[in-house]
Amino acid sequence: MNPEAALRQGRWVKLICGASNQDLAAIEDLCALYAEAGVHCIDIAADRAVAAAARRGMAWAEARGAQRPWLMLSLSDGNDPHFRKAQFDPEHCPSDCPRPCQRVCPAEAIGSKGGVVTERCYGCGRCLPACPLGLIAEQQQLLSAEEVPALLQEIRPDAVELHTQAGRQEAFRRRLAQLEASGIPLKRLAVSCGLERGAGAQPTPAAALTARELAQELWQRFAELRRAGFRPLWQLDGRPMSGDVGSGTARSAVKLLQELRPWAPPGPLQLAGGTNAHTLALLPANSGAAGVAFGGMARSLLQPLLQQAEATGRPLRDCPDLREQAQERIQSFIGPWLTR
Repeated sequence: MNPEAALRQGRWVKLICGASNQDLAAIEDLCALYAEAGVHCIDIAADRAVAAAARRGMAWAEARGAQRPWLMLSLSDGNDPHFRKAQFDPEHCPSDCPRPCQRVCPAEAIGSKGGVVTERCYGCGRCLPACPLGLIAEQQQLLSAEEVPALLQEIRPDAVELHTQAGRQEAFRRRLAQLEASGIPLKRLAVSCGLERGAGAQPTPAAALTARELAQELWQRFAELRRAGFRPLWQLDGRPMSGDVGSGTARSAVKLLQELRPWAPPGPLQLAGGTNAHTLALLPANSGAAGVAFGGMARSLLQPLLQQAEATGRPLRDCPDLREQAQERIQSFIGPWLTR
């Protein structure tokens, strides 16, 4: 099924590889196996090497009869947890530290020694409060205004996702102008936004938005998209980067959809943020959901198999037994969405 038809029928499935994930070998495998399974879109970091790895994976799936998904690049109009990496100096760690940061890292970006493996970190932030001495900091990974048009012209994605927060209307407008300057025709421009307030938002930056306040923000973004001629796709970020934490996180995305839907601007509404295998069962009939995006859970599902393949020195897609296990896990996970 082509991506636009999937959106219309509520069967859209997107794989989020991670806006800060630069683990090229894993990205190539994830894109290959999820594209083979039938996802409609693959969302990656706005990075040339990452885009090349994703395309290699998708080409592998196409050669086996799969329909090519859209390639979507993730950008942000300001500081955002999706666009950060953890970092710390291991020289400052006590010799007897039990390294709780290692235990909580879902990306296996922190080992038993050394610091953060930057390429693997996708910014979930779980290591930050885990460090008993507070030695771990976050570093934002944002493209400059000058970089965006040239990068888009070189990669030529099918779609772009623009992460934004309340109170950042002017920053959103500037990023949008950079997309226009690239001259790249986009099938969709996804806007990812949750209930967090951006820096400087009034009146209480720490307080969460209500659904109606979020709708007001999205209507402002909609006006800008309509002026620029972009077709919107609204990604509702219920509980960012938490789908692999537990079943309870799935409720956040579903609740946000239910509360926002009566006030939302025109365009498909897609679930994200906390989505996992429990999401579909929680979704009421006639919910209006155009589809779902899976990030942390989609990656965690294959993480043990990726590690086993890495130990053999081969890609997961080239290990027949492991590949079969991966295909079974993926189909069990996304199949109900593809056929609902």
